[in-house]
Amino acid sequence: MLIASSQQEFISMANGTRTDLLQNYQPGPYFCEMLGLPDHPATYTEQLRDKLSQIDIATLRARAHDADEELLNLGITFTVYSDRMAIDRILPFDIIPRVISQNDWAKLERGIIQRVTALNLFLKDIYSGQKILKDGVVPAELVLGNENFRKEMIGLELPHGTYININGTDLLRNNDGEFMVLEDNGRCPSGVSYVIENRHLMQRAFSDMLNSIGVRPVSNYGPKLLEALLQVAPPGIDNPQAVLLSAGTYNSAFFEHVFLSREMGIPLVEGRDLVVMDDHVYMKTITGLEPVHVIYRRIDDAFLDPDVYNPDSVLGVAGIVKAYQAGNVTLANAIGTGVADDKAVYAYVPRIIRYYLDEDAILPNVETHICREKQDLGYTLDHLKELVIKPVGESGGYGITVGPKASRKQLADCRAQLKAKPENFISQPMIQLSVSPTLVNGKVEPRHVDLRPYAVTGESTWVLPGGLTRVALPKGSIVVNSSQGGGSKDTWVLE
Repeated sequence: MLIASSQQEFISMANGTRTDLLQNYQPGPYFCEMLGLPDHPATYTEQLRDKLSQIDIATLRARAHDADEELLNLGITFTVYSDRMAIDRILPFDIIPRVISQNDWAKLERGIIQRVTALNLFLKDIYSGQKILKDGVVPAELVLGNENFRKEMIGLELPHGTYININGTDLLRNNDGEFMVLEDNGRCPSGVSYVIENRHLMQRAFSDMLNSIGVRPVSNYGPKLLEALLQVAPPGIDNPQAVLLSAGTYNSAFFEHVFLSREMGIPLVEGRDLVVMDDHVYMKTITGLEPVHVIYRRIDDAFLDPDVYNPDSVLGVAGIVKAYQAGNVTLANAIGTGVADDKAVYAYVPRIIRYYLDEDAILPNVETHICREKQDLGYTLDHLKELVIKPVGESGGYGITVGPKASRKQLADCRAQLKAKPENFISQPMIQLSVSPTLVNGKVEPRHVDLRPYAVTGESTWVLPGGLTRVALPKGSIVVNSSQGGGSKDTWVLE
Protein backbone atom coordinates (compact mmCIF):
# COMPACT_ATOMS: atom_id res chain seq x y z
CA MET A 1 0.00 0.00 0.00
CA LEU A 2 1.47 3.36 -1.03
CA ILE A 3 2.25 5.92 1.64
CA ALA A 4 2.03 9.65 0.99
CA SER A 5 5.76 10.24 0.44
CA SER A 6 6.13 7.37 -2.02
CA GLN A 7 3.07 8.62 -3.89
CA GLN A 8 4.68 12.01 -4.33
CA GLU A 9 7.90 10.40 -5.57
CA PHE A 10 5.78 8.35 -7.97
CA ILE A 11 3.99 11.48 -9.23
CA SER A 12 7.27 13.35 -9.64
CA MET A 13 8.77 10.42 -11.54
CA ALA A 14 5.73 10.08 -13.76
CA ASN A 15 5.52 13.77 -14.56
CA GLY A 16 9.17 14.59 -14.76
CA THR A 17 8.32 17.77 -12.86
CA ARG A 18 5.51 18.53 -10.45
CA THR A 19 2.55 20.16 -12.16
CA ASP A 20 0.12 22.59 -10.58
CA LEU A 21 -2.82 20.35 -11.42
CA LEU A 22 -1.33 17.18 -9.97
CA GLN A 23 0.88 18.47 -7.18
CA ASN A 24 -1.64 17.52 -4.49
CA TYR A 25 -3.05 14.52 -6.34
CA GLN A 26 -2.87 11.31 -4.27
CA PRO A 27 -4.05 8.20 -6.19
CA GLY A 28 -3.97 6.04 -3.07
CA PRO A 29 -3.50 2.27 -3.26
CA TYR A 30 -5.14 1.99 -6.67
CA PHE A 31 -4.03 1.69 -10.28
CA CYS A 32 -4.11 5.21 -11.70
CA GLU A 33 -5.21 5.71 -15.32
CA MET A 34 -3.01 8.80 -15.58
CA LEU A 35 0.09 7.60 -13.73
CA GLY A 36 -0.01 3.79 -13.90
CA LEU A 37 1.81 1.91 -11.15
CA PRO A 38 4.93 2.92 -9.20
CA ASP A 39 6.96 0.11 -10.79
CA HIS A 40 5.30 0.51 -14.18
CA PRO A 41 4.52 4.19 -14.90
CA ALA A 42 2.05 5.06 -17.67
CA THR A 43 4.57 6.53 -20.11
CA TYR A 44 1.88 6.79 -22.78
CA THR A 45 0.23 9.66 -20.87
CA GLU A 46 3.40 11.79 -20.77
CA GLN A 47 2.27 14.01 -23.62
CA LEU A 48 -1.11 14.63 -21.97
CA ARG A 49 0.52 15.39 -18.62
CA ASP A 50 2.84 17.84 -20.33
CA LYS A 51 -0.13 19.60 -21.93
CA LEU A 52 -2.04 19.68 -18.65
CA SER A 53 0.98 21.18 -16.88
CA GLN A 54 0.55 24.26 -19.07
CA ILE A 55 -2.99 24.84 -17.74
CA ASP A 56 -3.67 26.35 -14.35
CA ILE A 57 -6.50 25.19 -12.12
CA ALA A 58 -8.55 28.35 -12.70
CA THR A 59 -8.53 27.77 -16.46
CA LEU A 60 -9.50 24.14 -15.97
CA ARG A 61 -12.43 25.13 -13.75
CA ALA A 62 -13.59 27.70 -16.29
CA ARG A 63 -13.50 25.20 -19.14
CA ALA A 64 -15.33 22.62 -17.04
CA HIS A 65 -18.05 25.18 -16.26
CA ASP A 66 -18.40 26.03 -19.96
CA ALA A 67 -18.73 22.31 -20.79
CA ASP A 68 -21.55 21.88 -18.24
CA GLU A 69 -23.35 24.92 -19.62
CA GLU A 70 -23.06 23.52 -23.13
CA LEU A 71 -24.50 20.15 -22.05
CA LEU A 72 -27.48 21.91 -20.54
CA ASN A 73 -28.01 24.21 -23.54
CA LEU A 74 -27.84 21.29 -25.96
CA GLY A 75 -30.36 19.30 -23.91
CA ILE A 76 -27.96 16.39 -23.37
CA THR A 77 -29.81 14.88 -20.44
CA PHE A 78 -31.04 11.61 -18.97
CA THR A 79 -34.09 10.85 -16.86
CA VAL A 80 -34.08 9.74 -13.24
CA TYR A 81 -37.42 8.02 -12.67
CA SER A 82 -36.97 7.85 -8.89
CA ASP A 83 -36.57 11.62 -8.43
CA ARG A 84 -39.83 13.52 -8.78
CA MET A 85 -38.14 16.87 -8.16
CA ALA A 86 -35.46 16.68 -10.86
CA ILE A 87 -36.48 14.35 -13.66
CA ASP A 88 -34.11 15.54 -16.39
CA ARG A 89 -30.43 15.95 -15.52
CA ILE A 90 -27.24 16.48 -17.43
CA LEU A 91 -24.74 13.65 -17.10
CA PRO A 92 -21.90 15.25 -15.12
CA PHE A 93 -18.87 15.55 -17.39
CA ASP A 94 -15.27 15.61 -16.18
CA ILE A 95 -12.90 17.68 -18.25
CA ILE A 96 -9.78 15.54 -17.59
CA PRO A 97 -9.75 12.68 -20.15
CA ARG A 98 -8.99 9.01 -19.55
CA VAL A 99 -6.26 7.63 -21.84
CA ILE A 100 -5.89 4.06 -23.14
CA SER A 101 -2.65 3.01 -24.79
CA GLN A 102 -2.50 1.50 -28.25
CA ASN A 103 -1.35 -1.86 -26.86
CA ASP A 104 -4.05 -2.00 -24.19
CA TRP A 105 -6.72 -1.15 -26.75
CA ALA A 106 -5.53 -3.83 -29.17
CA LYS A 107 -6.06 -6.46 -26.45
CA LEU A 108 -9.42 -5.01 -25.42
CA GLU A 109 -10.63 -4.99 -29.02
CA ARG A 110 -9.66 -8.64 -29.55
CA GLY A 111 -11.27 -9.65 -26.27
CA ILE A 112 -14.54 -7.84 -26.96
CA ILE A 113 -14.84 -9.29 -30.47
CA GLN A 114 -14.15 -12.77 -29.07
CA ARG A 115 -16.81 -12.34 -26.40
CA VAL A 116 -19.50 -10.99 -28.74
CA THR A 117 -18.78 -13.77 -31.25
CA ALA A 118 -19.17 -16.45 -28.57
CA LEU A 119 -22.37 -14.93 -27.18
CA ASN A 120 -23.95 -14.83 -30.65
CA LEU A 121 -23.05 -18.50 -31.15
CA PHE A 122 -24.50 -19.27 -27.72
CA LEU A 123 -27.81 -17.58 -28.57
CA LYS A 124 -28.02 -19.31 -31.94
CA ASP A 125 -27.45 -22.65 -30.20
CA ILE A 126 -29.94 -22.26 -27.34
CA TYR A 127 -32.66 -21.27 -29.82
CA SER A 128 -31.92 -24.25 -32.07
CA GLY A 129 -30.07 -27.47 -31.17
CA GLN A 130 -29.23 -26.53 -27.55
CA LYS A 131 -26.02 -28.56 -27.75
CA ILE A 132 -24.27 -26.58 -25.02
CA LEU A 133 -27.11 -27.44 -22.64
CA LYS A 134 -27.11 -31.12 -23.58
CA ASP A 135 -23.35 -31.25 -23.05
CA GLY A 136 -23.78 -29.77 -19.57
CA VAL A 137 -21.47 -26.81 -20.13
CA VAL A 138 -24.20 -24.40 -19.02
CA PRO A 139 -27.02 -25.66 -16.72
CA ALA A 140 -30.18 -26.10 -18.79
CA GLU A 141 -32.42 -24.71 -16.05
CA LEU A 142 -30.35 -21.51 -15.97
CA VAL A 143 -31.28 -20.90 -19.62
CA LEU A 144 -34.66 -22.53 -20.13
CA GLY A 145 -35.98 -21.19 -16.83
CA ASN A 146 -34.60 -17.71 -17.44
CA GLU A 147 -37.26 -15.00 -17.67
CA ASN A 148 -35.48 -13.61 -20.74
CA PHE A 149 -35.64 -16.90 -22.68
CA ARG A 150 -38.16 -16.40 -25.49
CA LYS A 151 -39.72 -19.54 -26.96
CA GLU A 152 -40.83 -17.44 -29.97
CA MET A 153 -37.18 -17.46 -31.10
CA ILE A 154 -36.82 -21.24 -31.26
CA GLY A 155 -35.94 -22.36 -34.78
CA LEU A 156 -35.68 -18.81 -36.13
CA GLU A 157 -32.77 -18.25 -38.53
CA LEU A 158 -31.28 -14.77 -38.33
CA PRO A 159 -29.11 -13.11 -41.01
CA HIS A 160 -25.42 -13.92 -40.36
CA GLY A 161 -26.43 -15.57 -37.08
CA THR A 162 -26.36 -12.15 -35.43
CA TYR A 163 -28.54 -11.82 -32.34
CA ILE A 164 -26.57 -9.11 -30.53
CA ASN A 165 -26.10 -6.27 -33.02
CA ILE A 166 -25.13 -3.67 -30.43
CA ASN A 167 -23.27 -4.73 -27.30
CA GLY A 168 -21.84 -2.83 -24.34
CA THR A 169 -19.20 -4.67 -22.32
CA ASP A 170 -18.61 -3.25 -18.85
CA LEU A 171 -14.95 -3.45 -17.86
CA LEU A 172 -12.96 -2.54 -14.79
CA ARG A 173 -9.24 -2.28 -14.23
CA ASN A 174 -7.88 -3.87 -11.06
CA ASN A 175 -4.92 -2.83 -8.92
CA ASP A 176 -2.55 -4.75 -11.18
CA GLY A 177 -3.69 -2.73 -14.17
CA GLU A 178 -5.50 -5.73 -15.69
CA PHE A 179 -8.81 -5.21 -17.49
CA MET A 180 -11.61 -7.56 -16.40
CA VAL A 181 -15.19 -7.99 -17.61
CA LEU A 182 -17.76 -6.94 -15.04
CA GLU A 183 -20.88 -7.69 -17.12
CA ASP A 184 -22.30 -7.90 -20.63
CA ASN A 185 -25.09 -5.69 -22.00
CA GLY A 186 -26.66 -7.37 -25.01
CA ARG A 187 -30.24 -6.11 -24.88
CA CYS A 188 -30.48 -2.33 -25.29
CA PRO A 189 -27.14 -0.93 -24.11
CA SER A 190 -27.22 2.85 -23.71
CA GLY A 191 -24.64 5.59 -23.31
CA VAL A 192 -22.88 5.70 -26.67
CA SER A 193 -24.25 9.17 -27.42
CA TYR A 194 -22.26 10.50 -24.46
CA VAL A 195 -19.09 9.00 -25.95
CA ILE A 196 -19.52 11.11 -29.07
CA GLU A 197 -20.82 14.24 -27.37
CA ASN A 198 -18.00 14.10 -24.80
CA ARG A 199 -15.54 14.11 -27.68
CA HIS A 200 -17.30 17.12 -29.21
CA LEU A 201 -16.96 18.94 -25.89
CA MET A 202 -13.25 18.14 -25.69
CA GLN A 203 -12.69 19.20 -29.29
CA ARG A 204 -14.09 22.61 -28.40
CA ALA A 205 -12.35 22.89 -25.02
CA PHE A 206 -8.96 21.35 -25.89
CA SER A 207 -8.72 21.17 -29.68
CA ASP A 208 -4.98 21.91 -29.63
CA MET A 209 -4.37 19.08 -27.18
CA LEU A 210 -6.41 16.53 -29.13
CA ASN A 211 -4.80 17.40 -32.44
CA SER A 212 -1.24 17.24 -31.14
CA ILE A 213 -1.56 14.02 -29.13
CA GLY A 214 -3.20 11.88 -31.82
CA VAL A 215 -6.44 10.28 -30.60
CA ARG A 216 -8.53 7.80 -32.57
CA PRO A 217 -11.86 9.30 -33.73
CA VAL A 218 -15.33 8.24 -32.56
CA SER A 219 -17.46 10.29 -34.94
CA ASN A 220 -17.98 7.40 -37.38
CA TYR A 221 -20.15 5.38 -34.97
CA GLY A 222 -23.43 6.34 -36.68
CA PRO A 223 -22.36 5.28 -40.20
CA LYS A 224 -20.81 2.07 -38.83
CA LEU A 225 -24.01 1.21 -36.94
CA LEU A 226 -26.19 1.88 -39.98
CA GLU A 227 -23.92 -0.25 -42.17
CA ALA A 228 -24.21 -3.16 -39.73
CA LEU A 229 -27.99 -2.81 -39.47
CA LEU A 230 -28.45 -2.86 -43.24
CA GLN A 231 -26.22 -5.95 -43.45
CA VAL A 232 -28.76 -7.91 -41.40
CA ALA A 233 -31.83 -6.77 -43.37
CA PRO A 234 -34.07 -9.55 -44.72
CA PRO A 235 -32.53 -11.05 -47.88
CA GLY A 236 -33.67 -9.89 -51.30
CA ILE A 237 -34.26 -6.24 -50.34
CA ASP A 238 -32.39 -3.87 -52.69
CA ASN A 239 -32.75 -0.69 -50.63
CA PRO A 240 -33.75 -1.64 -47.07
CA GLN A 241 -35.33 0.97 -44.80
CA ALA A 242 -34.15 1.12 -41.19
CA VAL A 243 -35.84 2.99 -38.33
CA LEU A 244 -35.09 3.55 -34.65
CA LEU A 245 -38.00 2.54 -32.41
CA SER A 246 -38.20 4.61 -29.21
CA ALA A 247 -40.50 4.46 -26.21
CA GLY A 248 -40.86 8.23 -26.51
CA THR A 249 -39.94 11.42 -24.74
CA TYR A 250 -40.34 10.04 -21.21
CA ASN A 251 -37.74 7.31 -21.75
CA SER A 252 -34.53 7.88 -19.79
CA ALA A 253 -32.42 7.63 -22.96
CA PHE A 254 -34.64 9.62 -25.30
CA PHE A 255 -31.89 12.14 -26.00
CA GLU A 256 -29.76 9.24 -27.23
CA HIS A 257 -32.56 7.94 -29.47
CA VAL A 258 -32.81 11.34 -31.15
CA PHE A 259 -29.05 11.60 -31.40
CA LEU A 260 -28.53 8.17 -32.98
CA SER A 261 -31.37 8.50 -35.47
CA ARG A 262 -29.80 11.75 -36.61
CA GLU A 263 -26.30 10.23 -36.76
CA MET A 264 -27.58 7.37 -38.92
CA GLY A 265 -29.95 9.49 -40.98
CA ILE A 266 -32.94 7.22 -40.30
CA PRO A 267 -36.46 7.99 -39.01
CA LEU A 268 -37.11 8.03 -35.27
CA VAL A 269 -40.46 6.34 -34.63
CA GLU A 270 -42.70 5.28 -31.78
CA GLY A 271 -44.94 2.23 -31.76
CA ARG A 272 -47.93 4.27 -32.92
CA ASP A 273 -45.99 5.22 -36.07
CA LEU A 274 -45.75 1.59 -37.23
CA VAL A 275 -48.37 -0.90 -38.37
CA VAL A 276 -48.21 -4.57 -39.36
CA MET A 277 -50.18 -5.80 -42.40
CA ASP A 278 -49.88 -9.31 -43.84
CA ASP A 279 -46.82 -9.94 -41.64
CA HIS A 280 -44.99 -6.92 -43.06
CA VAL A 281 -44.13 -3.77 -41.10
CA TYR A 282 -44.98 -0.33 -42.45
CA MET A 283 -44.25 3.20 -41.29
CA LYS A 284 -46.96 5.84 -41.42
CA THR A 285 -45.86 8.91 -43.39
CA ILE A 286 -47.62 11.96 -44.82
CA THR A 287 -47.51 10.28 -48.24
CA GLY A 288 -48.85 6.92 -47.05
CA LEU A 289 -47.41 3.67 -45.72
CA GLU A 290 -43.72 2.95 -46.33
CA PRO A 291 -42.19 -0.53 -45.80
CA VAL A 292 -39.74 -1.01 -42.92
CA HIS A 293 -37.12 -3.76 -43.04
CA VAL A 294 -34.82 -3.17 -40.05
CA ILE A 295 -35.84 -1.87 -36.63
CA TYR A 296 -33.19 -0.73 -34.15
CA ARG A 297 -35.39 -1.06 -31.11
CA ARG A 298 -34.85 0.68 -27.81
CA ILE A 299 -37.83 -1.07 -26.21
CA ASP A 300 -37.56 -4.15 -24.00
CA ASP A 301 -39.01 -7.48 -25.12
CA ALA A 302 -41.90 -7.27 -22.66
CA PHE A 303 -43.32 -4.13 -24.32
CA LEU A 304 -42.55 -4.95 -27.94
CA ASP A 305 -45.76 -6.71 -29.04
CA PRO A 306 -49.01 -6.62 -27.02
CA ASP A 307 -50.27 -9.66 -28.94
CA VAL A 308 -47.41 -11.79 -27.55
CA TYR A 309 -46.10 -10.16 -24.37
CA ASN A 310 -47.65 -7.46 -22.19
CA PRO A 311 -51.19 -6.92 -23.55
CA ASP A 312 -51.36 -3.50 -21.90
CA SER A 313 -48.28 -2.17 -23.68
CA VAL A 314 -48.82 0.91 -25.84
CA LEU A 315 -45.12 1.24 -26.66
CA GLY A 316 -44.76 -1.59 -29.15
CA VAL A 317 -46.48 -2.78 -32.31
CA ALA A 318 -49.16 -5.47 -32.48
CA GLY A 319 -48.12 -8.27 -34.84
CA ILE A 320 -44.44 -7.37 -35.01
CA VAL A 321 -43.31 -10.73 -33.61
CA LYS A 322 -45.18 -12.60 -36.38
CA ALA A 323 -43.57 -10.35 -39.00
CA TYR A 324 -40.20 -11.10 -37.41
CA GLN A 325 -40.81 -14.84 -37.39
CA ALA A 326 -41.85 -14.65 -41.05
CA GLY A 327 -38.46 -13.11 -41.88
CA ASN A 328 -39.95 -9.87 -43.21
CA VAL A 329 -38.29 -7.56 -40.69
CA THR A 330 -35.09 -7.65 -38.63
CA LEU A 331 -35.07 -6.55 -34.99
CA ALA A 332 -31.82 -5.30 -33.53
CA ASN A 333 -31.09 -6.51 -31.00
CA ALA A 334 -32.94 -9.78 -31.43
CA ILE A 335 -35.70 -10.85 -29.08
CA GLY A 336 -34.40 -13.04 -26.26
CA THR A 337 -30.82 -11.74 -26.09
CA GLY A 338 -31.32 -11.05 -22.39
CA VAL A 339 -30.36 -14.65 -21.64
CA ALA A 340 -26.80 -13.92 -22.76
CA ASP A 341 -26.31 -10.88 -20.53
CA ASP A 342 -27.95 -12.43 -17.47
CA LYS A 343 -25.62 -11.95 -14.50
CA ALA A 344 -25.74 -15.65 -13.64
CA VAL A 345 -25.01 -16.77 -17.22
CA TYR A 346 -22.11 -14.27 -17.14
CA ALA A 347 -20.21 -16.63 -14.85
CA TYR A 348 -20.20 -19.27 -17.61
CA VAL A 349 -18.99 -17.01 -20.46
CA PRO A 350 -15.35 -18.21 -20.26
CA ARG A 351 -16.66 -21.78 -20.69
CA ILE A 352 -18.95 -20.59 -23.52
CA ILE A 353 -15.93 -19.09 -25.29
CA ARG A 354 -13.97 -22.32 -24.86
CA TYR A 355 -16.93 -24.43 -26.08
CA TYR A 356 -17.63 -22.56 -29.31
CA LEU A 357 -14.25 -21.05 -30.21
CA ASP A 358 -11.80 -23.48 -28.56
CA GLU A 359 -9.97 -20.50 -27.08
CA ASP A 360 -9.24 -19.15 -23.64
CA ALA A 361 -11.00 -15.90 -22.79
CA ILE A 362 -8.78 -12.94 -23.66
CA LEU A 363 -10.51 -10.80 -21.03
CA PRO A 364 -11.11 -12.57 -17.71
CA ASN A 365 -14.30 -12.42 -15.68
CA VAL A 366 -14.50 -11.16 -12.15
CA GLU A 367 -14.85 -14.15 -9.81
CA THR A 368 -18.58 -14.79 -9.45
CA HIS A 369 -20.64 -16.87 -7.04
CA ILE A 370 -24.04 -18.02 -8.34
CA CYS A 371 -26.35 -18.03 -5.34
CA ARG A 372 -28.78 -20.49 -6.90
CA GLU A 373 -26.06 -23.09 -6.28
CA LYS A 374 -25.97 -24.31 -2.68
CA GLN A 375 -22.22 -24.08 -2.20
CA ASP A 376 -22.03 -20.55 -3.63
CA LEU A 377 -25.00 -19.44 -1.52
CA GLY A 378 -23.33 -20.76 1.62
CA TYR A 379 -20.11 -18.95 0.78
CA THR A 380 -21.99 -15.72 0.10
CA LEU A 381 -23.91 -15.85 3.38
CA ASP A 382 -20.70 -16.60 5.30
CA HIS A 383 -18.79 -13.72 3.66
CA LEU A 384 -21.60 -11.23 3.17
CA LYS A 385 -19.67 -8.29 4.61
CA GLU A 386 -16.80 -8.88 2.16
CA LEU A 387 -18.79 -9.26 -1.07
CA VAL A 388 -20.83 -7.23 -3.55
CA ILE A 389 -24.28 -8.82 -4.01
CA LYS A 390 -26.17 -8.10 -7.24
CA PRO A 391 -29.69 -9.02 -8.38
CA VAL A 392 -29.44 -10.84 -11.70
CA GLY A 393 -32.31 -8.96 -13.36
CA GLU A 394 -31.49 -5.36 -12.42
CA SER A 395 -29.38 -2.76 -14.22
CA GLY A 396 -28.32 0.81 -13.59
CA GLY A 397 -26.75 -0.01 -10.22
CA TYR A 398 -30.12 -0.66 -8.56
CA GLY A 399 -30.46 -3.35 -5.89
CA ILE A 400 -26.72 -3.76 -5.29
CA THR A 401 -25.45 -4.36 -1.76
CA VAL A 402 -21.78 -3.45 -1.27
CA GLY A 403 -20.92 -5.57 1.76
CA PRO A 404 -17.87 -3.66 3.08
CA LYS A 405 -19.84 -0.38 2.99
CA ALA A 406 -23.28 -1.64 4.00
CA SER A 407 -24.98 -0.95 7.32
CA ARG A 408 -26.11 -3.74 9.64
CA LYS A 409 -29.69 -3.27 8.50
CA GLN A 410 -28.71 -3.40 4.82
CA LEU A 411 -26.75 -6.61 5.40
CA ALA A 412 -29.66 -8.12 7.33
CA ASP A 413 -32.10 -7.22 4.55
CA CYS A 414 -29.75 -8.64 1.94
CA ARG A 415 -29.35 -11.88 3.91
CA ALA A 416 -33.13 -12.27 4.11
CA GLN A 417 -33.51 -11.70 0.37
CA LEU A 418 -30.76 -14.21 -0.41
CA LYS A 419 -32.41 -16.88 1.71
CA ALA A 420 -35.85 -16.19 0.26
CA LYS A 421 -34.85 -16.15 -3.42
CA PRO A 422 -31.21 -17.19 -3.89
CA GLU A 423 -31.72 -17.68 -7.63
CA ASN A 424 -32.18 -13.91 -7.98
CA PHE A 425 -28.62 -13.08 -6.92
CA ILE A 426 -24.93 -13.42 -7.61
CA SER A 427 -22.04 -12.23 -5.47
CA GLN A 428 -18.56 -11.02 -6.35
CA PRO A 429 -15.50 -9.94 -4.38
CA MET A 430 -15.15 -6.18 -3.99
CA ILE A 431 -12.48 -5.43 -6.57
CA GLN A 432 -11.24 -1.87 -6.38
CA LEU A 433 -11.74 -0.05 -9.65
CA SER A 434 -8.86 1.99 -11.01
CA VAL A 435 -8.86 5.73 -10.39
CA SER A 436 -8.42 8.72 -12.64
CA PRO A 437 -7.71 12.39 -11.82
CA THR A 438 -11.08 14.15 -11.68
CA LEU A 439 -12.07 17.75 -11.11
CA VAL A 440 -14.34 17.68 -8.03
CA ASN A 441 -15.41 20.83 -6.18
CA GLY A 442 -12.67 22.80 -7.87
CA LYS A 443 -9.87 20.36 -6.95
CA VAL A 444 -8.24 17.45 -8.78
CA GLU A 445 -8.86 14.24 -6.84
CA PRO A 446 -8.85 10.51 -7.65
CA ARG A 447 -12.20 8.93 -8.48
CA HIS A 448 -13.01 5.36 -9.44
CA VAL A 449 -13.80 4.66 -13.11
CA ASP A 450 -14.96 1.83 -15.32
CA LEU A 451 -15.25 1.49 -19.10
CA ARG A 452 -18.05 0.46 -21.47
CA PRO A 453 -16.82 -0.10 -25.04
CA TYR A 454 -19.48 -0.58 -27.72
CA ALA A 455 -19.35 -3.33 -30.34
CA VAL A 456 -21.47 -3.29 -33.51
CA THR A 457 -22.11 -6.55 -35.36
CA GLY A 458 -23.54 -7.20 -38.81
CA GLU A 459 -21.57 -9.54 -41.03
CA SER A 460 -18.61 -8.99 -38.67
CA THR A 461 -17.89 -7.07 -35.45
CA TRP A 462 -16.43 -3.56 -35.15
CA VAL A 463 -15.57 -1.92 -31.83
CA LEU A 464 -15.81 1.84 -31.29
CA PRO A 465 -12.33 3.01 -30.18
CA GLY A 466 -12.64 3.90 -26.52
CA GLY A 467 -16.16 3.79 -25.18
CA LEU A 468 -17.87 5.38 -22.20
CA THR A 469 -15.68 6.00 -19.17
CA ARG A 470 -18.03 6.34 -16.22
CA VAL A 471 -16.74 7.95 -13.03
CA ALA A 472 -18.06 7.59 -9.48
CA LEU A 473 -18.14 11.21 -8.30
CA PRO A 474 -18.95 10.75 -4.57
CA LYS A 475 -15.70 10.22 -2.67
CA GLY A 476 -15.00 6.55 -2.03
CA SER A 477 -17.93 5.34 -4.15
CA ILE A 478 -17.48 2.50 -6.64
CA VAL A 479 -20.96 2.83 -8.18
CA VAL A 480 -20.45 4.64 -11.47
CA ASN A 481 -23.99 4.50 -12.88
CA SER A 482 -25.52 7.85 -13.82
CA SER A 483 -28.69 6.95 -11.94
CA GLN A 484 -26.56 6.62 -8.79
CA GLY A 485 -24.71 9.93 -9.10
CA GLY A 486 -21.96 8.98 -11.55
CA GLY A 487 -20.55 11.07 -14.38
CA SER A 488 -18.44 10.48 -17.46
CA LYS A 489 -15.12 11.32 -19.11
CA ASP A 490 -13.89 11.41 -22.67
CA THR A 491 -11.92 8.24 -23.44
CA TRP A 492 -8.81 8.69 -25.59
CA VAL A 493 -7.45 5.69 -27.46
CA LEU A 494 -4.06 6.70 -28.78
CA GLU A 495 -3.23 6.30 -32.46
